[in-house]
Amino acid sequence: MDYKKEIKRQFKESKSVAGVYQIKNIQNQKVFLGSTLNLKTLNGKTFQLEMGSYPNKALQKEWTEFGKEAFVVEVLEELKQKEDDYTAPADALKKLEEKWLDKLQPYGDRGYN
Repeated sequence: MDYKKEIKRQFKESKSVAGVYQIKNIQNQKVFLGSTLNLKTLNGKTFQLEMGSYPNKALQKEWTEFGKEAFVVEVLEELKQKEDDYTAPADALKKLEEKWLDKLQPYGDRGYN
């Protein structure tokens, strides 16, 4: 079997995992908190920052100013849904993100949200 086809097949069959993540500036402790239906897309977030095209302008400004070495990207919590839970994943993810926003309060001097 063709190696590239096998890799594509495995990727398509792999289940995406939703969750909440943070991008933290380790020099000033400011945090950007976000969520995604597919945590595999976090590399794309850092790519956007490296290219200077991240939608959050305050985070982008400090990423450019401090450099990528000053930041860590961490998954805070993966979305776990029970088999009998019929809540839409997007709705459940929004509630999970709100929980973390309440907990971390990444606003003003504390964050980029």
